[in-house]
Amino acid sequence: MDNDAGPPNPIRRLMQWAITPPQSYGVYLVGLILVFVLSFYAGTLKPTHSPAPPAAAPAAPRG
Repeated sequence: MDNDAGPPNPIRRLMQWAITPPQSYGVYLVGLILVFVLSFYAGTLKPTHSPAPPAAAPAAPRG
């Protein structure tokens, strides 16, 4: 009975590759750039407002 789990799956291989020191700096920078771009894009979107309710006519003072 071997404890060999077979060939690692692609996600595990990618994670192993991404956490080694030279690549980890690049992955970190790409993550920072992605957060910056997405937040900048979200900040440039115009919010959709619902139509304003019709203004009610001012009531005459009762006295």
